[in-house]
Amino acid sequence: MKIGEKIRRLRIRNQLTQEELANRCELSKGFISQVERDLTSPSIATLLDILECLGTNINEFFNETVDEKIVFKRDDIFIREDPELKHQIHWIVPNSQKNRMEPILVNLEPGGTTKVDDPHDGEEFGFVLAGSVNLHLGKQVFKARKNESFYFKAVASHYLSNPGSTNAKVLWVSTPPSF
Repeated sequence: MKIGEKIRRLRIRNQLTQEELANRCELSKGFISQVERDLTSPSIATLLDILECLGTNINEFFNETVDEKIVFKRDDIFIREDPELKHQIHWIVPNSQKNRMEPILVNLEPGGTTKVDDPHDGEEFGFVLAGSVNLHLGKQVFKARKNESFYFKAVASHYLSNPGSTNAKVLWVSTPPSF
């Protein structure tokens, strides 16, 4: 964290000039300038005075909230390939296991399957982007083709298979995360 940069943002947010902040804190304008450019560091007592003049306190100042990433790009994707089961899983939202739902892209080669997922609390949703898949849900099998979707409570073992002769691609979302 760059303390000076954060102090500068707070000063501007409070519509103060460096001179006005310096006068309120009984400091020099030059010192405020050096702090904001991270050329010098204030003592703890001086930092507390500056923060008080800026209408905040040390806890709020150092309580960093990390901006939540909203858009994920190709470089963010993690891919795991299973040649034996003839599938690729693309984690399109990194670290989504910490979220309430986990979206993945599943590519199934002809004759490919996903691993069997045991019953769990939560729900599953999938949208077939290409080809067709069989959804094995307990002892039942459901067919879903391109532009069709599936949705179920995960109360039985489940997996996908590709009975076709072309690759299948499925956007699959699990809640809670289980992939």
